Parts: sequence; C-alpha cells; structure tokens
Amino acid sequence: MFVIVGWLVCLGCVFGVFIAHGGNIEVILHALPFELITIGGATIGAFLANNQMKVVKKTVAGLGACFKGSKYSKARYMELMALLFDILQKARKEGLMAIENDVENPHESELFKKYANVGHDHHVVEFITDYLRMMVSGNLNAHEIESIMDSEIETHHHEEHAAVAAIQRIAGGLPAFGIVAAVLGVVNTMGSVGQPPAVLGGMIGSALVGTFLGILLAYAFAEPLAGLLEQKVEEGSKEFQCIKTVLLASMQGYNPSTAIEFGRKVLYSTERPTFGELEAFVKKK
Repeated sequence: MFVIVGWLVCLGCVFGVFIAHGGNIEVILHALPFELITIGGATIGAFLANNQMKVVKKTVAGLGACFKGSKYSKARYMELMALLFDILQKARKEGLMAIENDVENPHESELFKKYANVGHDHHVVEFITDYLRMMVSGNLNAHEIESIMDSEIETHHHEEHAAVAAIQRIAGGLPAFGIVAAVLGVVNTMGSVGQPPAVLGGMIGSALVGTFLGILLAYAFAEPLAGLLEQKVEEGSKEFQCIKTVLLASMQGYNPSTAIEFGRKVLYSTERPTFGELEAFVKKK
C-alpha cells in the first residue's frame, strides 16, 4: 500500500510541477509509449541475460511481496516463541525422546498444529525440526550446532539477497538505457533536419523523454523496491536468529521460560512483545 502511495506522491510532484510551470505534457505523453517499450524491453532482456532462472523466479516473487504487508508481526513472533516454549517444556518434563514424533512428523504434531501461523511455514518448521533432531541425537554440542545454524542462516540470507542485487542492477542500468533511447531519438531527429523548427523541437523533446524516463524509473521505482525487499530479507533472517537463540539457550541448560526470553531480546523493538505480553500469551496457550 505504501509503495503505491509513495509512487503517487513522486509522480504527482514531478509531473504536477512540470505542468504548473507551463510544461507541455503532450510531448511526454506522445513519446512515453515508445520510450517505455525501448527502455522496458532492454531492461527485461538484460535482466534475463544477467540472472539464473532461480534468481529470476525469486525476484518476481520478491517484487510481489513488496506490495503485501509484512508477515513478521508481534502476533507471529509470540506464536513462534510459544511453540518453542511448548516443545522445550515437553522435552524438559518427558525427556528429549518425547518430542521425536513431533520432530519427525511436524505436520501431524499437535504442537505444530496448535500454532497454525508458524506451523504451516515450511521454512520455519524445517529449521526448527532439523536442529531439534540434532539435539535429540545428542551427537553435537551447542557450539557445533551454533556454527551450523550460522552457516544456514547466512546461506538463506545470500539466497534471498540475490533478488535484491538483481533489482539494484536494474536500477543501475535504467539511466543508461534511457540514454540509449534518447540517442536513438536524436539519430532520428538528425535524419529529419529539413523539417521546420517546430517539428524538430518536438522530436528533440521526445528524444529527451528517454533520458528523463530512465532516471525516473531507476530512482523512483527500481531503487526503492530494492531497498524495501532488502528490509523484508532482513526480517526473514531475524526470525531464524530468534529460533537459533532459543534453542541454543535450551542446550546450555536454561529453562524454557528463560530460553524464550533470550529469543525475545533478539527481535526488533517494533515487533518485540513485552515480557508480560509473552508470558501471558504462553500461559493462555
């Protein structure tokens, strides 16, 4: 929602001031379709040539996510930590082997079904169960598991950041493609030097629309989308860091209540529940 609002404000100011100063918007509107096809086609072609298909798919998915609200809310994090609390509490009371069925069949586990918001997230469930499985096996200590967790989180971050980098490269290339479109317009104008000055002026104006459009698309559209997507990637990594902190605290001997408190402290302040909110939510569940 805010993406569209931001774009409307940007376009309103740019074109509103242009018209208010007596600019002829018809020149821009006349050239716009041709310049958009030139710049847009060149950008899409370069994007496809520059990226593997997996990055292309991730970029398209990431662009779609930019127009949706963030799923990483306070309610989601409270569900996540309540789920971890229940799992660790069960393991503490009944032994680690008691959670083996929950780990091996999370989709049939009552613990995961209880928290549908995070229990249906494939990546979260896989991350939790993989490391609980290591804890149940007892073959690795906390430092070894932490090292593996860090490697996996870093890999996840790099995979998700590939889409951000792809959009940033698009933003870097758009002004250049705008210049290409403008040069083609100038070449077309030079082939019509016998035309009246009014006609030549219109042709030159249309050619300059290419440069203007390339810069506008780069810094008003592509670059902001890259920045927004990067923020969403950071949010996704924060959830894994929360899980990591809770599980490692449990491995180091802290009780479930203290372990989820460690995880709560990792969260961003805007989504972090207070100690009282989390405690009340866990007890209610």
